[in-house]
Amino acid sequence: MEGISWRLFLLSLVLLEGSTQDFGQTQFICTSVPKDMDLCAATMQNSGPAEDLKTTVMQLRETVLQQKEVIMNQKETIRELTSKLTRCESQSLPEPGVGGRRKEPGSKNTMGDVSRGPSDTLAQLGQTLQTLKQRLENLEQYSRINSTAQTNSLKDLLQNKIDDMEKQVLSRVNMLEESKGGQRNETDQRNKVESTLTSIHSRITDLEKGQKGNRPLDKFQLTFPLRTNYMYAKVKKSLPEMYAFTLCMWIKSSASPGVGTPFSYAVPGQANELVLIEWGNNPMEILINDKVAKLPFQINDDKWHHICVTWTTRDGVWEAFQDGVLRGSGENLAPYHPIKPHGVLVLGQEQDTLGGGFDATQAFVGELANFNVWDRKLTTGEIYNLATCNNRAQVGNVFAWSETSIEVFGGATKWTFEPCRQLN
Repeated sequence: MEGISWRLFLLSLVLLEGSTQDFGQTQFICTSVPKDMDLCAATMQNSGPAEDLKTTVMQLRETVLQQKEVIMNQKETIRELTSKLTRCESQSLPEPGVGGRRKEPGSKNTMGDVSRGPSDTLAQLGQTLQTLKQRLENLEQYSRINSTAQTNSLKDLLQNKIDDMEKQVLSRVNMLEESKGGQRNETDQRNKVESTLTSIHSRITDLEKGQKGNRPLDKFQLTFPLRTNYMYAKVKKSLPEMYAFTLCMWIKSSASPGVGTPFSYAVPGQANELVLIEWGNNPMEILINDKVAKLPFQINDDKWHHICVTWTTRDGVWEAFQDGVLRGSGENLAPYHPIKPHGVLVLGQEQDTLGGGFDATQAFVGELANFNVWDRKLTTGEIYNLATCNNRAQVGNVFAWSETSIEVFGGATKWTFEPCRQLN
């Protein structure tokens, strides 16, 4: 029995030596085997985990191959999209010799002007502004040596011409902005033009004040002749916290579709805290904290109208008056939400951000005057007095219409206006 064991031991040494020669460097692994178990069966049983590991490796390899195929397909898709994007960009470039951005067929030019090259546009802007300055200087000189009546007549005639030129200038600026919207030098040039226009209108206003004498500060109107994203007026102070309000104004417009945004009030975190807007073919709406109520106003007939809106936070009750008459009412408009303070009040533009983010399509086109705000609900009689210019009519206790309280930008103008004397 011992002889047989020694023979098996020697045989195993021979096999191990041959295995070492076949596979290079190896290591001995000792495995315990039951005394009465067949060695071959034990070897097959111990190879089980290795088979499982081999199966797992094969599965992982298959997964990697599948992921590689997916990545190759995605790369091909990206290549195709890049090629299409390159073709689109090459087609959207302006044709040689033509300034400005290529427009889609049938697109509307909201400024009513033809596109010109940037150099031609800038040259025309310079010439037009120079003409405006020269004519204004002539007017100022003439006013110093002639009678008031003659000066008024000349000023009115000249102002009509200046208005026409201003529209042309603003049209050129808008087209230049569209054609070179992302370039800084054109933006700087537009800002210079706006600054020059504002300066010219300020001089005209000063001249008008000198001819009119001590004109009351509330006898004026704001004019917004074009849809732009830079023509507006800004109230110098914010609104306080309000649990009720009445806002009233005189308004005149013939714009279609939609007169735009007569005013907007934005606060930190809420651009639509209080907005009056008529956009597109929609009726005029008032927004409070982004909640909307449709108003029954009809005002785009190029006639002066007096409008008022009242609101209280309790149940969100609102009323709308046109020309002193109640036209509609409702409730549940931002109930129990007080109007927040520390905001920015803008006339003529809708704010998408605090004090900015203007969109030309939402800009107000027309004239407005006597914008007043109260922190209470006015009575029907008080509103009627305002609409009929009764001497008992009150001014706003939160904001009262005054030239010293409003700044104008981008070419918006101030003109003399007396309610109920200049109507229609």
